[in-house]
Parts: sequence; structure tokens; C-alpha cells
Amino acid sequence: MKDEIFSILQRIGRSFMLPVAVLPIAGLLLGIGSSFTNATTIKMYGMEGLLGSGTLLHALLMVMSSAGNTIFGNLPIIFAVGVAIGMAKAEKEVAALSAMIAYFVMNISCNTALQIGGQVTADGKVAPGVLEGTIASTCGIMSLQMGVFGGIIVGLGVAWLHNRYHKIELPDALSFFGGSRFIPIVSTVAYLFVGIAMYFVWPVVQNGIFALGSLVTGTGYFGTLVFGIVKRALIPFGLHHVFYLPFWQTGVGGSMMVDGNLVQGGQNIFFAQLASSDVTHFSADATRYFSGEFIFMIFGLPGAALAMYRCARPEKKRIAGGLLLSAALTCMFTGITEPIEFSFLFVAPMLFYVQVVLAGAAYMIAHMLNIAVGLTFSGGLLDLFIFGILQGNDKTNWMYIIPVGIVYFFLYYFIFTLLIKKFNLKTPGREDDDEETKLYTKADVKARAAGAGAPAGDELSPLIAYGLGSKVNITSVDCCATRLRCSVADSSLVNEKS
Repeated sequence: MKDEIFSILQRIGRSFMLPVAVLPIAGLLLGIGSSFTNATTIKMYGMEGLLGSGTLLHALLMVMSSAGNTIFGNLPIIFAVGVAIGMAKAEKEVAALSAMIAYFVMNISCNTALQIGGQVTADGKVAPGVLEGTIASTCGIMSLQMGVFGGIIVGLGVAWLHNRYHKIELPDALSFFGGSRFIPIVSTVAYLFVGIAMYFVWPVVQNGIFALGSLVTGTGYFGTLVFGIVKRALIPFGLHHVFYLPFWQTGVGGSMMVDGNLVQGGQNIFFAQLASSDVTHFSADATRYFSGEFIFMIFGLPGAALAMYRCARPEKKRIAGGLLLSAALTCMFTGITEPIEFSFLFVAPMLFYVQVVLAGAAYMIAHMLNIAVGLTFSGGLLDLFIFGILQGNDKTNWMYIIPVGIVYFFLYYFIFTLLIKKFNLKTPGREDDDEETKLYTKADVKARAAGAGAPAGDELSPLIAYGLGSKVNITSVDCCATRLRCSVADSSLVNEKS
């Protein structure tokens, strides 16, 4: 049962990655567009003639800002479709279409129920006396403000219906509507009733979410520390997406009025403030869920990489150095930390425990210093430049990242060096003589694609299959950028010692 729940949570986390993948480009469009159409920024950099109102570049940047803004404004339906695609086991395009239909049906059902209940007027406006922000326009439909949660509810539900019924056989008279054609039909009917149910259920859920958000916010710096530690601790399991997403995208991460609109979720609050011309300093309470990442991603973990390189055996330093340098640069520029973390996670778990605590503390330190730098995906140099440096220190306090980051670089370096030497940890370049520090090359991949089989000396793949109880016991194989995910038919056949 526990393995099944874990597998489901991993699939949910993986399904979040498709809609999350669009956030970087949306953030770049909004960040660049909003920054260079802001009158204060234009004046500060003396670019009135180039970027001032009425110029061609100003018009282009306005379009970019609007394009990015519309993506963030429609994240619920993007998540509905993306989660349905990610969770569907076959014929994913049918699940996507069904999710979109179900999302509209659910919201129009809510809208009709709100009109009957008197919360929405016949002309589509929120009735007087309704709590501000609880009802909002969703794809042009005045509905309950469910945010990304609404999209996830649709995506998961439609995926369940799809996986259960996409091969259904109906009587001959109705056979045309069988199979995959049945999914949009059953999704429409199901979410008509879900929309009605949400009219009664969601206000209670929403109050609970607001209460949870107030609890998280009320714990102050300690709450930020706990958030950071838990998020980093979940990295090896691939469950961190399930954990942090509510804080980024829903009321769990706090709520704030921006330009007269109620905005929920830390990341959404930041981008709403970014698009506003009235914000003098971004909210550190909103960015507490990600600003600290710049400290350990750009500075801390590269310090750990240097420590591992310095501790490598002389004859293996060249190979280990190439591996660690590429991992460190990836971490610094993109904020993808797994290549570094996975280089010591399994061979020296002690170092990962240190990483979890130090990373968690970085979130808290950034919050304490009122650092308010946003991001789209992760805390790399590109996001720091666009959402920190470009916005100015007055709005972000980004300059504090540099001195704290330098301290973190040396902290990681000396702690990792001490532990590696004291406990003789087998980090890259310190393996036993019969073990090899190796990264597979493009030539290896091409050789396999050409039908040459496994690369010469590749004993890892058969060993993985053996450890999972043989190739026959493996029911599915999937991966993200840094993780291989396998499901097995019988977990008792898995040999954890192999």
C-alpha cells in the first residue's frame, strides 16, 4: 500500500512538470517586458529615446509582457490539461481534450450555481457583500476562485476516468461512442456535478487553505526554515514538486491584494507585483519560498563541487574535475542541482544531510534579510539577473545575496572537505581502484541507437534490471532530467543489496 501511494505521488509530481515547464518562458517574457516598459526603469537607465512610449521596441515589449501575463493568468486550465496528459497512461491527447472540456463545464456549473445563489448577478458581476477575491473571472467565466487547485482537481479526475474507461465497449447501437470517444462524454457529465458540488464544498476548503496559509505565514522565519528543509529533503524522491507547488501557486503560500486583485501563491504574488507600476519593494513574505535558492545554488553547491574535486585522488582529478565542473556550471546558470547532489547523495548520504540543513537555512536567511528575488523555475544566474539585478536593489535587496553567498561558498567547501577526509567518503574521484568515474558520451548513445547494444563495459544496465527483480518484473520506465523512474510488478523481488 505504501509503495502504491509513493508511486502515485511520484506520478503526480511528474505530471506537474509539463505545466511548470512553461513558467520559465512566461517569466522571461513578463520579466523583460515589464522591466523595460516601466517608466522608472527606462528613466534610470536613460533609455527614453530607445524604449519610451511610442517607440517600436516599447510596443514589442508590451506584447511580450502581455504574453507572459496571460500564461500566468491562465495557469489553472494549463495545469488541468498538463496534469491530465501526465497522468494518462495512453491516448494522452484524448485526456487533454477531455480535461479542457471538463474545466469549462465545471466552471460554468459553478457560475450558474452562483447566479442562483445570488453571489453573481445576471450581467456577470460579483454581487455586493461577497467576500472580495473569492469569486473571479476564469477564462471569461465568473466562478469560484479555485486557482491552480481547480486545474489539478480536473486533471487528476479526468485522468482517472480516462485510465478506467478509455477502452470501454458499449452496446452495438452506441458503439460509436465507445472507447476514447467516451472520455469527453463521461468527463462532461462528471464535472457538471463536480461544479455544482464545488459551490457547496469549495468555500469550506478555501477557508481551510487560507487558515493554513496564515499558519505558515504566522510561523515567520522558522516556518521558512522548515519549508526549505522539507523541500530539499524530498529531492531524491522526486516529490518536491508536490510539496512546493501549493506554496508557489495557491493560497497556502499566502494571499495579497495587488492592483485591486486578490492574488494567491508566492510566485503568483511576485509576478503580479512585477507587472504593477505601484510596487516599491517586492514582498519577501511571498518570495520566501524561493529567494534563498540563489544563495546555495550559485555559491554553496559550487563550493561543495570544489571540495570534492580537491579531495579527489591525483590520478582521477582530471575526470572528476570535468564531471564536477559541468555539474557546478549547470547549477549556477540554471539552478538544476541534481547533477551535483546526486554525485554524493548515494555514496555519501552524510553530505546530503548537510546540504539539506544548509539549504533550508538559506531560505530563512533570505527571508530575514528581506531579499525578494523571484524566479521562474530555479535559482540560477539568469533568473537572478532578470528578477533581481534588473529590478534594482531597492525593490529586491539582491545585493545581500553576494556576501551571504560568499560565506556559503566557503561554508560548503570547508564542511565538505572536512567530512570527506575524516570519514573517507567515496565522492567522485575517490572511488576504489576497480571503480571508474565515468560519464557516458554521445558516441555511446549513438552506438546503442545503431543497434550495437550496450556500450563496451556497460554492466550497469543489466545490474539495474537484476536489482529490480529482472526485466520481466519492470512494468514501466520513465524519467525526468535527472531521475530514472521504474515501477515493478512485485516489490518483494527487488534486491536492494545488488
